[in-house]
Amino acid sequence: MNAILLAAALLAVQQTWTPDETMKVKALGDVSPSPDGRRVAYSVTTPVMAGEKSELLTHLWVANADGSDARAFTSGDKSNTNPQWSSDGKTIFFTSKRTEHNNLWRIRVDGGEAEQLTDVKSGITAFLPSPDGQWIAYLRPDEADERAKKEKTDFFVVDENFKMTRLWVVPAAKGEPRLLTKGDFHVDTRFDWSPDGKSIAFSHVPTPKADDWPRADLSVVDVATGDVKPLARTGAAELHPLFSPDGRDIAFVASDIPPTWPGDYAAWIVPAAGGEPRKLAPTPDRRPAPIGWSADGKRLYYQEARGTVNRLSALPVDGSAPVDVDAGDRFCTYTRLNSSRAMIGFAAQDSDRAPEAFVSALDRFAPVQISKVNAEFPEAPRTELIRWKSDNLDIEGLLTYPIGWTKGRRCPLILSIHGGPAGVFTRVYTGSRGVYPLAAFAARGVAILRPNPRGSSGYGKEFRYANRKDWGGGDYRDLMAGVDHVVALGVADPERLGVMGWSYGGFMTSWTITQTKRFKAASVGAGVTNLMSFNGTADIPSFVPDYFGAESWENLDLYKAHSAMFQVKGVATPTLILHGENDVRVPISQGYEFYNALKRQNVPVKMVVYPRQGHSIQEPKFVLDVGKRLIEWFDRYLSPGVEK
Repeated sequence: MNAILLAAALLAVQQTWTPDETMKVKALGDVSPSPDGRRVAYSVTTPVMAGEKSELLTHLWVANADGSDARAFTSGDKSNTNPQWSSDGKTIFFTSKRTEHNNLWRIRVDGGEAEQLTDVKSGITAFLPSPDGQWIAYLRPDEADERAKKEKTDFFVVDENFKMTRLWVVPAAKGEPRLLTKGDFHVDTRFDWSPDGKSIAFSHVPTPKADDWPRADLSVVDVATGDVKPLARTGAAELHPLFSPDGRDIAFVASDIPPTWPGDYAAWIVPAAGGEPRKLAPTPDRRPAPIGWSADGKRLYYQEARGTVNRLSALPVDGSAPVDVDAGDRFCTYTRLNSSRAMIGFAAQDSDRAPEAFVSALDRFAPVQISKVNAEFPEAPRTELIRWKSDNLDIEGLLTYPIGWTKGRRCPLILSIHGGPAGVFTRVYTGSRGVYPLAAFAARGVAILRPNPRGSSGYGKEFRYANRKDWGGGDYRDLMAGVDHVVALGVADPERLGVMGWSYGGFMTSWTITQTKRFKAASVGAGVTNLMSFNGTADIPSFVPDYFGAESWENLDLYKAHSAMFQVKGVATPTLILHGENDVRVPISQGYEFYNALKRQNVPVKMVVYPRQGHSIQEPKFVLDVGKRLIEWFDRYLSPGVEK
């Protein structure tokens, strides 16, 4: 009888955790406390897949700061995003696609109709109200030449006539927008008002090209005149400017010199009037993301990866060591301080707990849950943090167990490899929407190992830089040592192993099956398979030379030695290749190269192309299709229902 009840329970779980079910988990974002700290606005995103629609729909919610009276604040079939409070707390500004393009709107918190403040065909990418509530600064790209497109003369010259994103202001009470930055540069998404509302500090690069980020500088623009003055222009990439509460200083983040793709960053302070910058103490991972200053101007709050979590910490401006503000063991995305700098809003989740919105005071961190939009979802399958040794390095990974797994029963294992390579696997909810439906795999009797090999973020600069000139070397050994560890734990069946990954994870997946036949199935998602041809076609041509220390024509043997395409002879692993048709980061030709090489060797291979998609799959119907295809593919070759 007990066996029958257990089987029935497992069947119920399997029917719950499917790719279709994971699509229902809502995403939380833009958690914004009001100036007085009494209310909180936040955004909730759900997929819409009815009929011809396949899109993400975001709406705004408002709740009291104790979590009571949570209610949807916007509705309809158009997304509303990025809620920000007016200085008096009576109005919420937000962006919306109610008129096709993403524009700026406002609505009174006590009710009424939303009012449109801008009408921009190119759409607004970011905005920020002024501290005095008089203005809203926003970013908008230059509009495309529609006439040339209609007349079929819309040819273009590579690296010329860029469409820059520029900084504008519009009266918060509605009025005529005014262009602030007219120079030949592209404004970054992070900018900040001075406390007196007279100037804006911003980061900018020469062009919108993704490869231009190392050339980022800081400037300050006078709102009344539009005069732009340089603030920080060195050989580093300077980013994320934030005015101090008294307006005397500006905090920012700067890279090493010269900037490198794995990233070595520090926080700095510079006088707003200009002068010599002052470097603050190093942070544990050397990649701080500033959020805001403390009310007394003595600390700079920032978030940073710390192993498999994201920590909120504070950097004293006197140069002393950083201190953790939130030392919890869950994954948080900290979004915004309120204008009094007394409260912070964030979304939090854990491997087995769905994301929700939270707030906390900053003088004594004590999270209060605001939302319950995912309350109906159960705890996801058990995931634990495990560690192993590889080349005398300590490596961490997240192991998700099959639902109903009992000690001593071996099961199929899928090795999942993150992108980057400076990505990191964190304790996100395994039941959430995504191309890899982890909970659905676990419901079908499959374990998933997500390692953080050398090259990952969250473990300090030395670890993050440890795979330079060595993709497929030490990082590969770290992954295989992790697989061996899970086998030694008695969890994984060594005869039923699979491997999958996206981007750099796709690179490592393609590389792995050229090095070993241990894996019975693989899936390469938007994977780099040929370093030389990738470097000549991607939108980031400085990326691989930075990691490998040379251009392909300077050291062709190095590129060949670390490319799956030059090791592809003899591959036997059945492989599913997934790629977005409009991917400019890892062009689809990388997938076709690997597909044709496997097909011509009679390896079981299937390639699926997703129209309109870039480097990540966004349209919900496509996300669902990827998940179902992956489960079908690994079911076929790993036989998860077979007892071992």
